[in-house]
Amino acid sequence: MLSHRLLLTALACLLGIVSANIDFGARDLSARKCIDYPAYPDLYEASFAEITAGLESGLYTSVDLVKAYLARIDEVNLKGPVLRAVIETSPVALAEAAKLDALRKNGTVLGPLHGIPIIVKDNIDTQPEDGMNTTAGSYALVGTITPGDAAVIKGLKKQGAIILAKANLSQWAFWRSSTLLPSGWTSVGGQCTNPYFPFGNPSGSSGGSAICAAIGLSAAALGSDTGGSVIYPSSYQNLVGIRPTIGLVSRTGVVPISEHHDTVGPIARSVTDAAILLNAIAGPDASDNYTLAQPSPVPDYTAGLKKDALKGVRLGVPRNFNNAGWFTSATSTNTGIDTVFEQAIADLEALGATVVEANVTNINDILNGTNVYYIFSSDFRKDLEEYLATLKYVPSGIKNIDDLIDFDNAHPELEEPLTYESQDLFYQSANTSIDDPRYRQTIAYMSLVGKGGIDAALNDNNVTALIFPSPQSTFSAVAGYPQITVPLGFLPPYTAPVQVQNHTVQTYDPFPGLPFGLTFAGTGYSEATLISYAYAFEQATHHRLEKRAYWEAIPKTQIPDVQ
Repeated sequence: MLSHRLLLTALACLLGIVSANIDFGARDLSARKCIDYPAYPDLYEASFAEITAGLESGLYTSVDLVKAYLARIDEVNLKGPVLRAVIETSPVALAEAAKLDALRKNGTVLGPLHGIPIIVKDNIDTQPEDGMNTTAGSYALVGTITPGDAAVIKGLKKQGAIILAKANLSQWAFWRSSTLLPSGWTSVGGQCTNPYFPFGNPSGSSGGSAICAAIGLSAAALGSDTGGSVIYPSSYQNLVGIRPTIGLVSRTGVVPISEHHDTVGPIARSVTDAAILLNAIAGPDASDNYTLAQPSPVPDYTAGLKKDALKGVRLGVPRNFNNAGWFTSATSTNTGIDTVFEQAIADLEALGATVVEANVTNINDILNGTNVYYIFSSDFRKDLEEYLATLKYVPSGIKNIDDLIDFDNAHPELEEPLTYESQDLFYQSANTSIDDPRYRQTIAYMSLVGKGGIDAALNDNNVTALIFPSPQSTFSAVAGYPQITVPLGFLPPYTAPVQVQNHTVQTYDPFPGLPFGLTFAGTGYSEATLISYAYAFEQATHHRLEKRAYWEAIPKTQIPDVQ
C-alpha cells in the first residue's frame, strides 16, 4: 500500500503538471516544475546518501528502515531461497532506531551513518545490552558474555550506525579445516549461499556479510579478513570490499586467527559507502598496539573521491601472477576473466591512466616460500586463549585450543555433523607454537612478499598501485598490505556449475554469472590512493548494475510497505 507521504508527493507533481499547462493570462508559468521531493530508495541498491536524504526530509524514519530491513531478512534468510546470511538479529535495533530518530528530530546528527542499519560478521563482539551472541559460528561460543563492543562497533555507533544483525560466516573465519569445510558453513548458522545462483558458493569467510550487502538486507556490512576473507566474498557477490593495512583498524573484540594478518574491512555496494565505513572504523586504539604505529592523522577516505582521480597516474600489471594461476578464478580456468581484465585496462587508459607491466621479480621465491599457515597456527593458539580470557562468561568452559577441540569432539551432533567432521587446523594449532623455527621463518616471509614483492614492483616500475582480477588476494594478505576490489564482470551464462564438495548442502563454484572484480593493491597505508582509483573506475563503468541477483533471492519489501 502507498503511504500518505507518497500519495501527497504524487498529487503535488500532478498539480504542478496540470497548472503548468493552463493559460493564466499574463503570468508566465512555463518554467514551473514539480517540487523536488525525495524519492523512496530501492533498498536493493540504496546508498548511504540516498537513505539519509529520506531521513532528513522526514519521508521515513530509522524505525521504518529497521522494520523494512528486518522484513527483507525474514523473506530470504530462512524462507524462500534460504540464503542463511544472518545468524541473529538485534532485539534492540528498533529501540536504538527510535533514539536516533529523536536525536535527529532535535537537530543532533552523530555522523554520516546516523540511523543507518549495518550488519556485522558474527566474530565481532557486541555489548551484552544489544542482546546478540558473538559465536564465530560455533556452539562453543554461544551464550558467552563479551566485555563490551569491539572497537570497530564503537566506531560505527559513534557515527550513528544501528547494529542490525550478526552475519553468518565460514566457521571460525575458516580456521578449522583446510579441506573439508565449505565456504559459508557454520554449525550455528548453517550453509549460506550466493544470491547470484541457487546454492552458489558465497566464498568466505565473510560470506554472510557480503550476501547482506549484495541484496540489501542492510545498508552495508563489516567483514574480517586474514587471508582474503573480505576480498573474496565481495568479489563473488558483485561488491566493493576493502582489506585495510594491518594496523589501520583495531582488532580489539574480534575473534582472532592471527595478530599478524587479521583486520576488519567494509563491504558495500559502492566505493563511496565503503570509504565512509572505513572512516568510521580506522584509527589508533590503545588496546591494539599494531594500530599505534599508523601514520597520523588518519585520512578522510572520502576526500579523494573524484572522477578524474586516474588522470596522469601509472598503474602496474604483475603479468607473472598469471604464471602462478592468479589471474583466473580460484576454481576454474578459461573463463574469460582475462579478456574482461584486458578491457578494464583499456578503460583505465581511457580515464587517463598509464598502465605498464610491473612484474613481481621474486615471484618464484614467494611461491616456494614458507607456508603462511605456520604463523596462523601459532598465532591462533596464543591469540584465541587471550581472546577467551577477555570474556566475562563462557558457558562451554573453553579456555584454549585444547578445550575447543575437546568441546567439538564431545558434541559431534552440534559441531561435527556428517561430512563436516574435520578440524585439522585446530590440531595443527594445538601442536604449533611461536617458538617453532618455522614461525620466525614465516615472519620473514611477510617481508619477502611485502617489501621484496609488492614494494619492489611499485618502486622499480614507478607505479602507485598494482591491478589484477579479484578475487585473488593472497599476495596483499600475506604482506599485510591494503587491497580494494570493485565490480568488474561475470562469468558467461554457459559456465557449467561445479559442485564444490560432497556435503549435506551442495554448493557450486564456478557457476553461470559468478561475479568477479578488479583489484587495486598497494603498499602499506595507501588506502586513500587505492580508494580514489577504484572510485574513478566505478563511476566510469558501473559494472555492478549490469546484473542483479536471481529473482527469488531479491527481497521485495520496501520502506513504504512498513509505514
